[in-house]
Amino acid sequence: MADEVEPGFVRVRLDLSYDGREFSGWAKQAGGRRTVQGEIEDALRVVTRAERGFELTVAGRTDSGVHARGQVAHVDLPAALWAEHREKLLKRLAGRLPKDVRIWRADEAPGGFNARFSAIWRRYAYRITDHPGGVDPLLRGHVLWHDWPLDVAAMNEAARALLGEHDFAAYCKKREGATTIRTLQELSLVRDADGIVTATVRADAFCHNMVRSLIGALLFVGDGHREPDWPGRVLAAGVRDSAVHVVRPHGLTLEEVGYPADELLAARNLEARNRRTLPGAGCC
Repeated sequence: MADEVEPGFVRVRLDLSYDGREFSGWAKQAGGRRTVQGEIEDALRVVTRAERGFELTVAGRTDSGVHARGQVAHVDLPAALWAEHREKLLKRLAGRLPKDVRIWRADEAPGGFNARFSAIWRRYAYRITDHPGGVDPLLRGHVLWHDWPLDVAAMNEAARALLGEHDFAAYCKKREGATTIRTLQELSLVRDADGIVTATVRADAFCHNMVRSLIGALLFVGDGHREPDWPGRVLAAGVRDSAVHVVRPHGLTLEEVGYPADELLAARNLEARNRRTLPGAGCC
């Protein structure tokens, strides 16, 4: 599947962040729900005085309530419009966008770049506190309170069995025609001096609800309700387990998206579109 920029257009990379609390996720939806994509596309159309809108493509379509610090998107703009507005675009967008979404960078993208398909990894953080008094009021929109003491060492032991390329069907909400095979590159937890436990989760891509399901399983290990080998056994079973809870979205933040060197962007763009199978699995 080709991904050519139309003649007379320029592909622009946007780096952005948002507080997801009052958004119904990234993607535009019917019914007038407020979304990040909708806000940015509306602002872009207004500040450029364009007669029509321009659709964004995003690296990671975050769910309702999920935040982003290092989200990446692209948009194809007419070359004349880009030339006219590029110098003042960021400032104009800052004046038009609501305060819970900001664009920090808008640059012409290198050849072959696609915000979604050129990415080689996405890194999320999920933040939790098990303090008996609850969550710091200033952090309540970004940190989950878990009302059982957590054994972080046990959670890290459990996490190691989940690393690598697997079919994560047991930890994903199934979508018709979509694969659940992913490569989990990192899953580790650290408690900081303030007692906040931060889980770092990095993979080539994520299927729906994957991060929040993985954290839900690890919390059951951390609070002693399951043994450290349980999340790995759930993964191997390959089916959703009713004991795996999808934790609340507000503790989750997309921190960073990784891309290869410019000369490898086009090849990655094509590779990522192929339907994945595990080694030894049938194609159909």
